[in-house]
Amino acid sequence: MLVLAVVWLNACGNLLMAWGMKHIPETVSWNPAGYIRAMLNPFVAAGIAVLILWLLTRMALLSWADLSFVLPLTGLGYILNAFSGKVFLNESITSAHWIGTFLVFIGTAMVGSTQHQTDARCEAAQ
Repeated sequence: MLVLAVVWLNACGNLLMAWGMKHIPETVSWNPAGYIRAMLNPFVAAGIAVLILWLLTRMALLSWADLSFVLPLTGLGYILNAFSGKVFLNESITSAHWIGTFLVFIGTAMVGSTQHQTDARCEAAQ
């Protein structure tokens, strides 16, 4: 359940931040004032808040399981992020981009299929 929360929070936070950044009137560059103004955008601020929650849930997940187990499980987020960009932001995603995204997912799934160790705390929490 926590894995799904990590994947979903990451995708939602990235989508909110990308939406907000695409709707600010200026391009953010080296000037720190541009970043401050961007963070005042409600969508960017919400994206930051969701990504902070994502970080906290990911920290909890990593306290229960090995990194080599957690990262492959969260690999589905790559596909979800690309899909969200296509559907909600009208981003143009080429077939090469989709193939690359699926290859990353398949690679992480292959790594995740190997034997893993989890902490006894993880099993007790479930």
